[in-house]
Amino acid sequence: MKLLRLLFWIVFIVLAVLGAQALLQDPGTVLVRFRGTDYTTTVAAAVFGVLVLAVLLWLLWALLVWPFAGWRRRRDRLARARLGEGLDALHHGHYTRAEGLLAQAADDDPTVAGQARLAAARAAWTRGDHAGARAHLQRLDDANATTRAIALAELALAEQRPTDALVALDAPAAQPLPPRGLLLRADALAASGQADAAYGLLGSLRKQEALPAARLDELQERWAAASLREAADRNALAARWDAFGKPLRSEPAVVEAYAARASELGWDEAAPQALEHALATRWDEDLAARYAAYAAARPDLARTQLERWLQSHPRSPALLLALAHAARAQGDWPRAEDLLQRALGEGAGAPAWEELGHGYSQAGDESRARLAYANALRALRHEPAVAMPEGTWTAEPLALETRDAHGVPRLRE
Repeated sequence: MKLLRLLFWIVFIVLAVLGAQALLQDPGTVLVRFRGTDYTTTVAAAVFGVLVLAVLLWLLWALLVWPFAGWRRRRDRLARARLGEGLDALHHGHYTRAEGLLAQAADDDPTVAGQARLAAARAAWTRGDHAGARAHLQRLDDANATTRAIALAELALAEQRPTDALVALDAPAAQPLPPRGLLLRADALAASGQADAAYGLLGSLRKQEALPAARLDELQERWAAASLREAADRNALAARWDAFGKPLRSEPAVVEAYAARASELGWDEAAPQALEHALATRWDEDLAARYAAYAAARPDLARTQLERWLQSHPRSPALLLALAHAARAQGDWPRAEDLLQRALGEGAGAPAWEELGHGYSQAGDESRARLAYANALRALRHEPAVAMPEGTWTAEPLALETRDAHGVPRLRE
């Protein structure tokens, strides 16, 4: 810019010198005829006269607009002062005063109307006036359409109206959405039962760095799990599961969602397979407990897998409890009791005490069964357990357990 300005002045000076030289060699003549009268002068005098007239007209115009310009500058200065005071009041918690100052600043100065209206809406929302907040945002013009769409979407999501949030963000005047708008759109899609569409926006969110990478990884896991839970049938579930990368298919929350939805759809063989694969990739106690729940239905087939895992994870409460349940179901109470004692030592808590109660009750040791059930209740209340009585108790071989219509364990006749 400086170079262009310098070239302009050089050209201007050269032309002025050439023009002055031409006028000195031949000043020329200007003839002006007005209402029958002739006025004659030189070209230099005419040019000078025109310049003087232009300067006088400019001074006259400046004098005429000076009061209005001063009033406008004063208004803008007051509007900016109100904007600053309103933002301070909003920060300090004086929401009613902040809303009034910010609304007046928006009315007085269009250049700060967007920021002022947005802050006024935030003040109204914070003091509980949701309708007032929306009214402030609706007064934003199309020049602030993106700001208006984002703010309306935030209000709608806060009121658990994800559909209205999507309508606000899909406004043509608000396109293309900035990173904040894309993130709100993804949140609205997930909240409205369209987690698969929200998951599809992750690429754009990462590209625009809408959130830190760690936070986006958390959202990816959450939306992936929600997408699996929303699958309408087996085909949709399988397609979404296959679309995920291998690392995501090993995340406990995602695997848990897949297994749960597969069970709901009656796809019993898919859930254990997914759990086995995930546990082989990365051990997780919650997934092990989930697998144990499936193993309880087929203890004869799952016990081999559980034993194999126990060699690698000998202190796993979920494995110890699952193997104890399988051993008791097959009549091997000494083995089950030993596993349950180990599980309690590893913090298995109430489920292990309850399983001990079932075993003692099935074996006919009612006193220990009652104590074990009581300890299960104590564990649920985070109270210390009462120690089992010393000594060895011998019973007849165990009968396999059955349950009545209410799920209460009992001995077979």
